Amino acid sequence: MSLPSFQLLRPKTLDEATALMAKYDGQVKVVAGGTDLLPSMKQKLFTPPYVLDLRGVSELRGIRRRAGEDVEIGALTSLAAVEHSPLIRKDFPVLYEAVKTVASPVLRNMGTIGGNLCLDTRCLWYNQSLLWRKSCGFCLKKDGDLCHVAPGGKFCWAAFSGDTPPALLCLGAEIEITGPAGTRRTSLSEFYVNDGIARLNLAPSEIVTRVYLPDSSAGWRGSYQKLRVRGSIDYPLAGVAVALKMRAGRVEDARVAITAVNPAPFLVKDADAHLVGVVPNDEIAERIGDLAASTAKPLTTSALTPEYRREMVRVFAKRAVMAAAN
Repeated sequence: MSLPSFQLLRPKTLDEATALMAKYDGQVKVVAGGTDLLPSMKQKLFTPPYVLDLRGVSELRGIRRRAGEDVEIGALTSLAAVEHSPLIRKDFPVLYEAVKTVASPVLRNMGTIGGNLCLDTRCLWYNQSLLWRKSCGFCLKKDGDLCHVAPGGKFCWAAFSGDTPPALLCLGAEIEITGPAGTRRTSLSEFYVNDGIARLNLAPSEIVTRVYLPDSSAGWRGSYQKLRVRGSIDYPLAGVAVALKMRAGRVEDARVAITAVNPAPFLVKDADAHLVGVVPNDEIAERIGDLAASTAKPLTTSALTPEYRREMVRVFAKRAVMAAAN
């Protein structure tokens, strides 16, 4: 499979990138590391006339911490740089646990934190070659009007399958978005749309530029558990992140998030109500597992059955709670 024809745009500054996005509004795809976009372009899932290569915008790289302020991660910072950051490993272990599971070392060297946040949703009926999709009559997400996952439905169930977003949700992360109208900052939880097609609250001319980790989340214990067919390379087929603020063996605050089993990553509602004030044990962990499994809505978007993936969310949530507590 070869890439379609396109014109490559290579800005050197964020202002230049923003101007190009405005000029070619709706006709541009942004490439950072390219590990997700380029294979999809080869499958003809995207055929944009323009591709904006952000790699020359050096101001969007790096991890910075100023005393008493949030930790800032540039959107072009490689996943490998996040993984190997002593600051991230020490103060934000749930993000470290998640990022080290992304793909393989080679792909983490290329892939970026911003790109991982903006991954396209995935589905067994969508992530195929043009010839394969054509033989099936295409699908609701691309070129067709039929959902093979939920026949007769008009809602796309393609699953969001990023590893870092559930960890960042647990940390209360915010993101910076830049466009022709200026810069805005929003919580990560408001960035995602629970729709396999719509995906993100991001205008066609906007770019995710930075990630902010609240200083108040530093030091929280964390764990990330991931289901995949192979031990590396594969996207998650189910993922659970848990972050706990502990004092004297008891939980002071807690967040649980899931990924790869819905069109968006989600915080598990009311998980904190079962964890705050207690010493985590198997019974508490079982309750969190039940909550996480009830939040998960996997359908036949992968080769594994929805029932198995939902049950693994339950198992992983229990494991992650106990791992974070200990």
